[in-house]
Amino acid sequence: MTDSIPQEDGLSTVDRAVIIQALVAATREMGAKLIRSAHSPIVREAADCSAALLDPAGNVVAQAELIPMQLGSISHTFGPCAAATPPEELVEGDFYISNDPYHGGQHVPDIFLFTPIFLDGILIGFSATVAHHIDLGGGKPGLNPEASDVHQEGIIFPPSRYNLARDWQGGPLERFIRANVRMPDATIGDLDAQFAANAIGATRLTELCRKHGPAKVQAAMSEVLDYSERRIRAAIAACPDGVYVGEDAMDDDGLGSGPVKVRATVTVSGSDVAIDFAGSSDQVKSNMNSPFASTVAAAVSCVKSVMTSADIPYNSGAVRPITVTAPYGSLLNPKPPAPVRARLLPTYRVFDAVMRALAQALPEKVIASGYDTTIASCLSHLGPEGYSIYLEIFGGGYGAGPHNDGCDAVDSPLSNCSNIPVESLDMTYPFFRVAEYALVPGSAGSGRHRGGLGFRRTYEILDEEVTFATYGDRFRLPPEGLFGGAPGACAQTLVERGNERIPLASKQSFALRAGDRLVMTTGGGAGYGPPQDRPPALAEADRADGFTAPEVPA
Repeated sequence: MTDSIPQEDGLSTVDRAVIIQALVAATREMGAKLIRSAHSPIVREAADCSAALLDPAGNVVAQAELIPMQLGSISHTFGPCAAATPPEELVEGDFYISNDPYHGGQHVPDIFLFTPIFLDGILIGFSATVAHHIDLGGGKPGLNPEASDVHQEGIIFPPSRYNLARDWQGGPLERFIRANVRMPDATIGDLDAQFAANAIGATRLTELCRKHGPAKVQAAMSEVLDYSERRIRAAIAACPDGVYVGEDAMDDDGLGSGPVKVRATVTVSGSDVAIDFAGSSDQVKSNMNSPFASTVAAAVSCVKSVMTSADIPYNSGAVRPITVTAPYGSLLNPKPPAPVRARLLPTYRVFDAVMRALAQALPEKVIASGYDTTIASCLSHLGPEGYSIYLEIFGGGYGAGPHNDGCDAVDSPLSNCSNIPVESLDMTYPFFRVAEYALVPGSAGSGRHRGGLGFRRTYEILDEEVTFATYGDRFRLPPEGLFGGAPGACAQTLVERGNERIPLASKQSFALRAGDRLVMTTGGGAGYGPPQDRPPALAEADRADGFTAPEVPA
């Protein structure tokens, strides 16, 4: 950076609104570019990716409405990159890259790219994208449930600076990645999509600065951060002061021990919220650990969703009133090299524990627990032309709220991914086909408002030597209702092999044969309020339509 942006003495309300909305529009365009340009169905169809614009200091000022879990940690990931190579040392063509869970990242498959944006030699901001990459090496294709340390989960890129012209486009970084992944065209293709999306963000920000001047744009960036902070603080101040405690638990750690507890103590004081996870379980030996950045993202997402409205921009200013702590060495702030691939399982329990704590203070603004679990389905096959790896994450039924029933068969709140259409799977993966994709009758928890239904997907395996790998939860402990609502149904996975039915654990890998049918059933959402308070006509319609079981009383 050769100079600094001059200060803006005044910014009109109209200019501020125009610039802020232009920044938001740019991030939405970045997200669309990333999704449309991606190679892998997990990004191209499921939209497991995110995009944002940052100011020169690395504060998120605008972001696309994609994955809350990824977006909530972008500034956490940027900080270690800037510490390794200060922004003032960057030049045109440079970029930061990181997926290191122990230096601000999340889990290894999520690669963050930050592109500095210059205007006449002056650094005016950064464009940022993150995408879930289907394979980054590691011990097994796509997903390694048996990993005992993070190094078995794939290549780790520490916070680093590279240059597009020197290190990419056939350069040493691209060649290194190609040599260490099982599907190099897919991985490089998805990274190229991230670079393309970052370039769109850079173009839009420079256009905005040339039109309005960099000083005005910088002033608008600062104002939107302050605006979000003011709105969040006002919402927190409307909540009764107090100390509220909520708990939830994972079924197990995947190695036979459980339940694995998450305990949240939420302290509301004036316009500040402090969330402490002391009392949660220690870190585990399996991949169920949550890097601290993920824990923060989940906790902040819950606070914002409960206490505030959707029109408040979710940026770095929104997190200023919220403090999150977790003991080092715990499930929610593990010591390296603990594996973290399934970090969404404990972070969903973070979301639910904070929700239950806030239910004591704001009962009319919370929802009951949904399935609230990412259950991963990974099928891999090594054929004559190399590896083919399918990976998709599923949700289930949403929890009911004080004024509404839960949604059916959708991804859970922190993920927000779409399903991959069956037609896309048929075109991409010749070694299996989807034989069934249906709602699960009776899986919704009843209540004054009922939960949402889970769903079932059945895969017919067409080739020999196909490997299934998964992690999930709520196979034993169902999502609990609120204020008298009934729990939702649990999940299950099994293999039909001839006349044999082989139950699978929620966290394992399994060798499949041609002719096997893999049946994955996700859980339902819990109900809100006593079932007897539901209007009789709606209760009868629920039973008639299969939303709740016939034996549940009206």
